[in-house]
Amino acid sequence: MNPMAAMMMEAAPVRAVAAVSQDVPLDVSAVGSVEALNTVDVKSRIAGEVLRVDFQEGQFVQKGERLFQIDPEPTLRQLAEIQADITKDMALEQQAKANVVKDEAQIKQTQASADRAVALAKDGIFSKEQTEQTVATNETALASLKADQAAVESASASLKADRARLAQTQLQLQYTDITAPISGRAGAISVKAGNLVKDNDAALVTILQISPIEVSFGVPQQLLPEVQRYNAQGPLLVSATTVDGKAVTGRLKFIDSSVDSTTGAIKLKAEFENADHVLWPGQFVSVQARLSLQKNMVVVPNSTVETGPQGKYVWVMNRSNSTVTMRPVDVLRLYKAPKQPMEEAVIGNGLQPGDMVITEGQMRLMPGAKVRLLNPQATQLGENGGSAGNQSSSKQGDS
Repeated sequence: MNPMAAMMMEAAPVRAVAAVSQDVPLDVSAVGSVEALNTVDVKSRIAGEVLRVDFQEGQFVQKGERLFQIDPEPTLRQLAEIQADITKDMALEQQAKANVVKDEAQIKQTQASADRAVALAKDGIFSKEQTEQTVATNETALASLKADQAAVESASASLKADRARLAQTQLQLQYTDITAPISGRAGAISVKAGNLVKDNDAALVTILQISPIEVSFGVPQQLLPEVQRYNAQGPLLVSATTVDGKAVTGRLKFIDSSVDSTTGAIKLKAEFENADHVLWPGQFVSVQARLSLQKNMVVVPNSTVETGPQGKYVWVMNRSNSTVTMRPVDVLRLYKAPKQPMEEAVIGNGLQPGDMVITEGQMRLMPGAKVRLLNPQATQLGENGGSAGNQSSSKQGDS
């Protein structure tokens, strides 16, 4: 008997799993970098001495919380001086207004006297000198009125300027309390109590808003149409996993308007609540953007798929007579389920759920060869609809 015939008669020991139908997520994987949602440099808006620092480096601060206090004493003195100027200018304005009232009353008298003197002069009753003196007195009263009216305007202008200075100085007083413009984590503090600072100079501290937080990543430009199509149906779910295995879930919020010509990738951004501060600015994370969930896909361990001259194929065992056939398959893509050590192949054509696919012992097989299962429980798993992931684990346990 030739060796091939002997091989056909002798049952080859193999292991197998059943192809299963399951929902498989369609994900896009990338490496992303974590970025603070907002980064704000906190600067002083007034020059002066730092009186106190009310927080610590690395502390999480709330929007509106006081961070620094600049000595308010010089500003308070300015306020007192301005208040005194306002009081003085108000008195000057009131005095000038009183003088105007007095001048107006006097003009009524001098104008009447001047009019009467002119009329009497025409009748020869008043002399020329008397008439001129009366008219001159009236003109003096008119000049005094104009001067006092100008004094009112001047005092009013001074008072208006004083009040503008008061408002500005009150604003300066508010600036002596430097508060957090956003909620976030405070970085290194560049000043201490007693230091002198200038207005709008170097940053006193930088605050990073890390809750929520963003992750920036790129995907190949070929995937852009799919990303846009699925994202149009609703914001895509995105997961970010740190190097120590901690994972958080967020949503896609930004698709760049152009492709990076140097990398051929398009930039995406996802936003995460990050309430537990798992993500940290500058960190690199593994990113998966879920485009869709493909329903009822046939899945087998990727280790069962081999490549021949005609393409990819698997060995399938006939349950009724324990023989195998070489089955061509169309592998759509590979998929690695969470917490599963092995990749699985998503099959487009060539297999049906329940088909028994050989996982070990393929080297001794040829079409029509008899096989003997080393893991006969796989047949029951397949008949009961066990998952490919579970069967893979079972197979490893039997090894």
